Amino acid sequence: MRKQDTIAAIATAQGEGGIAIVRISGPGALPALGAVFTRKNGPSAWQPNRLVYGHIVEENRVVDEAMAVYMAAPHSYTREDVCEIHVHGGRFAAEKTLQMVLRQGVRTAEPGEFTLRAFLNGRIDLSQAEAVMAMIASSGEGAARAAARQMEGALGRFVEDVSGSLTGMLALIEAGVDFPEEVDEFATREALLEGVGRMLPYLREAVDERAARIVREGLTVAIAGAPNAGKSSLMNALLKTDRSIVTSVPGTTRDVLSEKLRVGGLDITLLDTAGLRETSDEIEREGVERAKRAIDSADVVLMVVDASAPEGEAERELFGRADGRTLVALNKCDLGVTGARPGIRVSAKTGEGVDALLEELKKRAGAPDASEERLTQPRHIDCAKRAMEALERALSGLSEEMPLDLISVDLMEALSALGEITGRSASDDVIDAVFKNFCVGK
Repeated sequence: MRKQDTIAAIATAQGEGGIAIVRISGPGALPALGAVFTRKNGPSAWQPNRLVYGHIVEENRVVDEAMAVYMAAPHSYTREDVCEIHVHGGRFAAEKTLQMVLRQGVRTAEPGEFTLRAFLNGRIDLSQAEAVMAMIASSGEGAARAAARQMEGALGRFVEDVSGSLTGMLALIEAGVDFPEEVDEFATREALLEGVGRMLPYLREAVDERAARIVREGLTVAIAGAPNAGKSSLMNALLKTDRSIVTSVPGTTRDVLSEKLRVGGLDITLLDTAGLRETSDEIEREGVERAKRAIDSADVVLMVVDASAPEGEAERELFGRADGRTLVALNKCDLGVTGARPGIRVSAKTGEGVDALLEELKKRAGAPDASEERLTQPRHIDCAKRAMEALERALSGLSEEMPLDLISVDLMEALSALGEITGRSASDDVIDAVFKNFCVGK
């Protein structure tokens, strides 16, 4: 990156809208703004953080009405001089304004370059930079709240807390190496055992891959059951729309049908699957196999049974496959319930029990509250897992009374892995990999 140059890009999404924003950052931001924007009223000198009304003018011709703001370094997103021009939404005005800006010795920003400059200039750490894209990509409340806390620096503080403890342990080892006659090695080992032993559960609690995926992507629910148990009808009742085809003919559903539902900020993906039974029909048999794969991969298996009918072989097989992911829906309870079956009584026809079923699905999500310290991004989880592996080696080495200088190697490896989360010890390749997924203008 050419740090001293000035960059510009359209910061808003393409398409029609109320406004479009052209963002400029760098030492030439204010001169570029002055070259394309003419103020209608107000003082002649630019005042930071004041929105000014005027026009985009090219060769004495008004291109668009606009608003503009100047944010002086270091009090800006990038810690450089930043200017934003707000024009009417739509492709012409924004692109025309951008082209006029680029003619002022400004170049087009690369994907994520504004945020990259914020990172390189020390305004944010790498985890906060990633949180920006996580917020943009978030579709549910849980993901948005987690991203917001990460942007506020919660993850950075968590990493620094753990890193501080590791640094303290490394200092103990260094003191023992430098002053062996003055430092009690036994006491040092005891302190290290206690410190590493306390740190490992702390990190394990933060690394919950299932919960992290649910925060990012939502809950996947496979609706399973025997033919004509009412799976498709129940899916329609949950969605409050006729999405799945419903007939009295067994085996109507042949493929896995996927639909999204949002409940209280939680994204739920419903998978309507083929009825599980033995069949000679080749197409239906393939549907059953796909249903089994969907069941195996789902976070929750919503087992739908016809509560009004006697328990059949297919139902007994399903209960035999049940595990901790299984939630039983006793469908058609409006027709009565046969036998003592466990589960939530629902009726896809009348809507009875549907709200209770949705509430139970929320509970089954088990997604952590955004106020809790949890790692939600795969890269961060990988870094933390490598740190834990290094700490486990250190703990084993301490138990086997290995030399402390060898223990320090594992502790430094753990410290380096955690530093990759915030960018303190991240390589250029890691940083490039993070920012290549950003959109232009952010």
